[in-house]
Amino acid sequence: MFRAVVAARTWRETAYLLLDLVVGVAGFTFVVTGLSLGAGLLITLIGIPILVLTLLGCRGAAWLERRRARLLDLDLPDPPPLDGAGSFLRRASRPLVDGVAWRSALYLVLMLPVGIVTFTVAVTVWTTALGLLTLPVYAWSLPHGGPQFGDSYYWSKPWQLALASLAGAVLTLLAPWIVRLLAVCDRALVRGLLGTSRRELEERAQVLTETRSRTVDASIDERRRLERDLHDGAQQRLVALGMDLGIALEKLDSDPDAAKALLRDAHGDAQQALRELRDLARGIHPAVLTDRGLDAAVSGLAARSPVPVRVRGSLAQRPPASIEATAYFITSEALANVAKHADATSAEVSLAIEDDRLRVEIVDDGRGGADPEGAGLRGLADRAAALDGSFTVESPAGGGTRIVTELPCAS
Repeated sequence: MFRAVVAARTWRETAYLLLDLVVGVAGFTFVVTGLSLGAGLLITLIGIPILVLTLLGCRGAAWLERRRARLLDLDLPDPPPLDGAGSFLRRASRPLVDGVAWRSALYLVLMLPVGIVTFTVAVTVWTTALGLLTLPVYAWSLPHGGPQFGDSYYWSKPWQLALASLAGAVLTLLAPWIVRLLAVCDRALVRGLLGTSRRELEERAQVLTETRSRTVDASIDERRRLERDLHDGAQQRLVALGMDLGIALEKLDSDPDAAKALLRDAHGDAQQALRELRDLARGIHPAVLTDRGLDAAVSGLAARSPVPVRVRGSLAQRPPASIEATAYFITSEALANVAKHADATSAEVSLAIEDDRLRVEIVDDGRGGADPEGAGLRGLADRAAALDGSFTVESPAGGGTRIVTELPCAS
């Protein structure tokens, strides 16, 4: 049992319980003040942005609480970010119907009574246990040589001090288990309100099922496109190359000049076939992506784009290969759309890793009006969703297009 007293887990959990009161006071004050003020001002419409900001603040506080929960050996996944699609009013009002935000608000409110109990019990148990355990050491400094009980009764005799120290030792051995019992309650609260709910899991499973189906269909279409490109391009050139070489061999002795002309044409066909094969391979998975990473691969895309493209940011670490490949494909398709449809004079690609998520932002100054539900952009969104990422499009008519992709890159 003594091992539990000095175990790191015991003191991590103790620290968590002591912080409960701080979180409870701050969270309760923030939530009650924000929701009350927002509800009271709803009639003036000023209350709506106050409610929205309060709920966004609750989501942010919940993010911090999931990190603090690691003291309890809990590693809860963060919920997906709020959907950024739709008009400004729809995006702005989305927190009002966000279950994650409301559960976070309830958690912060409940943390006040929970924090009062956990803080009080933890402090009382440890101070009492350690105070009694060490009483013989400092009893001489107390009035009458010991602690006072009632009006005139003092524990100052040696046997009384020894008994108090023994009781302190027993309570010290029991304290870690009391702390762990309180921590179990805290874990249940964190899991119940800050974890993923059953309904969200079911919705997520449904989304993944639909996304997987669309991704499979997109993969089949992509395979057919590659087969068609190979058949109509490189394969036809290679067939022509073989025929030219055969005819050249037949005429090599009888008509050397014609054979040289055929060999010259065959050489051109071979070079063209190699270029087409290289372009196909680059579209699937370029060698530079494997060798030098996403930064260099995107820079290569920018250099080949007919529209001037500026690449900003750099990645201090390489994401997993599947994340790199998906980010590259989305960037490639987005820049191809800029060149084909946007009528843009310039574009910009920004790369960054924030909170273990790869963020790729493509912005152009074209005519806008891109349809997020169109087949092309919908396919890119499905690729991101298949990796538990997000894909948002902002494309007001005449205002350019902004595409933001976020993919989880924690290894």
